[in-house]
Amino acid sequence: MSKWFKKQSKSKDDNIRQNKDPQKPEDLPILRDLHENISRIKNELGESTDLIIREYFLGEYQGAIVYLDGLADSQVISDFILKTVLGKNGTGFEPFQYMIEKAIVLGNIQILKNWGKLYESLLSGDTIIFLEGYKEAISASTHGGEKRSITESTTEVSIRGAKDAFTESLRTNTSLIRRRIKSPNLWLETMKIGEVTQTNVSIMFIKGIANEKIIEEVRKRLKRIKIDGILESGYIEQFIEDQTWTTFPTIAHSERPDVIASLLLEGRVAILIDGTPFVLCVPALFAQFFQSPDDYYSRFDISTGIRFLRILAFFTALIGPATYIAATTFHQEMIPTTMAIAIAAQRENVPFPAFVEALIMEVTFEILREAGIRLPRAVGQAVSIVGALVIGQAAVQAGFVSPVMVIVVSMTAIANFSTPSFAMAISLRLLRFVIMAMATVLGFYGIMLSLIFMIVHLCSLRSFGVPYMSPLAPLHVHNQQDVLIRFPIWAIKNRPTLISKGNTKKAGENQKPAPPKGKSKKSSRS
Repeated sequence: MSKWFKKQSKSKDDNIRQNKDPQKPEDLPILRDLHENISRIKNELGESTDLIIREYFLGEYQGAIVYLDGLADSQVISDFILKTVLGKNGTGFEPFQYMIEKAIVLGNIQILKNWGKLYESLLSGDTIIFLEGYKEAISASTHGGEKRSITESTTEVSIRGAKDAFTESLRTNTSLIRRRIKSPNLWLETMKIGEVTQTNVSIMFIKGIANEKIIEEVRKRLKRIKIDGILESGYIEQFIEDQTWTTFPTIAHSERPDVIASLLLEGRVAILIDGTPFVLCVPALFAQFFQSPDDYYSRFDISTGIRFLRILAFFTALIGPATYIAATTFHQEMIPTTMAIAIAAQRENVPFPAFVEALIMEVTFEILREAGIRLPRAVGQAVSIVGALVIGQAAVQAGFVSPVMVIVVSMTAIANFSTPSFAMAISLRLLRFVIMAMATVLGFYGIMLSLIFMIVHLCSLRSFGVPYMSPLAPLHVHNQQDVLIRFPIWAIKNRPTLISKGNTKKAGENQKPAPPKGKSKKSSRS
């Protein structure tokens, strides 16, 4: 046993010595020998077929150009690197300095001294240029390849407003925001997250408007992420959210540049991830998930009415089936006599209690909805609509459910679709089943208890330290212009206090529109 422990301790010491080695393989310097450098790249990338190596002669000096097909723009390489390099003849010049100053006519050039930076540039779409006898390489920015063009948003549809949406390209997304906010105070910080994927993640904020404490908290949470790969913004969202055990979204996401620009102007921080069209924005408050871009592009009275309609739809989607279950099971005296007789006659041949009846219909509608999303678009809509009609009618004729239950579940599903945010809508879909179970056990008391617990839970949530229910709880009277009621744009003078501390002034004084002060009709006649 003593020998075994000695071996274990020896192996631990060896591991410690290896970990203390200050020079990692990727930090090794680039070699002077051109062919050894090329051989190393081939071995590291496993002789990949998309690795393009083009050797050349700059006068009497030998070199090589290395890039990855599909990530780099081959036309840019041909026009701005190869043509200028291959056209140089003669001797008596310093080749490395000539390449930097005259040969490469691209804007962004870096000098690389170790293999770690070299692989990072190569895998990002840059072109690497070697020269025989030099232990440094040149990285030229030639990002390109195929990417999706800017199209209209498919998840956040609006009647008015811009029709462009984010794409999977990080630089395209940052440019879409900068086109809307032309300010030098719009700052961008980029880091790489993912040990294997090395995904570019950027945070964007307006200096002087965004809260410095929130910006620093975003940096800290992003830097502590340790994972192999980041493939979508949902990965980042689950790492940085304040509360995991909740169905309510505490981080907002959008694929509309105008929405993200408006949130940045309020003092929020945007998180852009390369490879996804959805941009995260923090902090996120409960009230903003019921706001639509059209609210700010229409008149304030119309927007306020539609916002109240969304709140009504929210409660309909949340407690609609539960109210029917409680009324028919425990509180029949609260139903008008004529309606109660009609409901009783319809339920006479139904073999299940109201809860089981509602559960069957709700689960069926959820399956149809999920099937409509996963199927191809042309087929999915037909399946969801026809399936709902056919199954609903067949279920009523077979006596499994009553016609009233089909109406209740249908109205609930339609009300759920009126919520602008998909993350909030799917949260309601889950909570609906919990409230239905409470209504089955305790009737209306169960519904009220569920709502009380939900409100207490909402008040306990935070989004990057900001209370989730603000400015309703805690109450900020001067921030109520854009919560339940949307005031005119000229009357919304302040940014959210808890988000943008210090610079809360949004609009100037005396902005109310008025007719021009002209002469009276009497004086004009004279």
